[in-house]
Amino acid sequence: MSSGKSSQKIPVWDLPDLPKGELPPHLELQRTRVSCTSDAPIHTESIQYSGAYASIGVDNSLRLSEFRKNFKVEVISLSEDDMEFDLTGIDVTIANALRRILIAELPTMAIEKVFIAKNTSVVQDEVLSHTLGLVPLKVDPRHFNYMSEKDEPNEKNTIVFKLHARNEKGGGTTQCPITGKKEGPYIDELYKKVRSKKLKWLPNGSEIKLSTEKSNQDSTSKPKTYTSFSCSQDSMPEFANNPIAAKHGNILLAKLGPKQEIELEAHAVKGMGKTHAKWSPVGTAWYRMLPEIVLLEEIVDEKAEELVKKCPKKVFDIEDIGKGCKRATVARPRSCTLCRECIKGDWKKLVAVRRVKDHFIFKIESTGALPPEVLFTEAVKILEDKCERVISEVS
Repeated sequence: MSSGKSSQKIPVWDLPDLPKGELPPHLELQRTRVSCTSDAPIHTESIQYSGAYASIGVDNSLRLSEFRKNFKVEVISLSEDDMEFDLTGIDVTIANALRRILIAELPTMAIEKVFIAKNTSVVQDEVLSHTLGLVPLKVDPRHFNYMSEKDEPNEKNTIVFKLHARNEKGGGTTQCPITGKKEGPYIDELYKKVRSKKLKWLPNGSEIKLSTEKSNQDSTSKPKTYTSFSCSQDSMPEFANNPIAAKHGNILLAKLGPKQEIELEAHAVKGMGKTHAKWSPVGTAWYRMLPEIVLLEEIVDEKAEELVKKCPKKVFDIEDIGKGCKRATVARPRSCTLCRECIKGDWKKLVAVRRVKDHFIFKIESTGALPPEVLFTEAVKILEDKCERVISEVS
């Protein structure tokens, strides 16, 4: 018969193997890491409920003081168009919100209307217009206003470009580089490539006269065009020493055959990527969780060399520990691409592959309208505005 003492119920949080206020190691691992098995990742969910561990005396609520202490932004690499940085101490929902804002909610300037005066090339008008719309423009969109259907195109909401290209080449004979004989012209020699550097900025606005203009208009008055500029854009301080142009001048727009010609005028306006991809300021914005590779046992000698050879990304290295012995070390964990070669078969008992849930490697590739570091700060401002609107609505 059991004694009354042994049958007494003891609270779970008072048990000696569960310290009060701390999670046991296996639960802490599930809360902070994604474990990558040979089949699929596990424990991928984020545990955000404040009372998830209340039964063992652990408060899972998020405190602002802890967030400020843990949150960090560390720039790993920065160039004119690319930026890689680490976001530490945030939830995946915040990282994904920044990614979506970068792709769809940061405004840029892109060609929206194309007035084609002449196009005798093989490229259809609508295809040429679509191609022009996807050409990134090197201009700060913060200097311009959005244009509604009721607004007239002016110097604060529209940028005008002109493109005129003609292939003057004709027939004739050329010398074959192989046989040396005179033959007909080759295709590559006949065609003229029209690239985005041919787009010429018109700071005074459109040069196309409206067809509705009366013939008896006063000759001294300025003819009305498709834009109503009150001043030249190059007289504005933000554009005086910074002319507007295509970010990349070598983008192929069309190929002109002999005597073919393209003459058009393109109008760029301000918009966002959620309306059309041509207004997206990034080629891509993506993130991934920081890889964490753990050696569960010390791997030495031949096993260590075998492990180094198994990884195609050279994550592991060999360290000399003296007396002719060698052991494997994790030298480059950031290079891990989750190929799982190191945990196949019996290796899963020796190596553990994980992902840190609150540490993200973020990459921004700008199309050229704004530098990547400016894009990130603007995305943070938009996210801040969204949070303030929510707070004002619920308060």
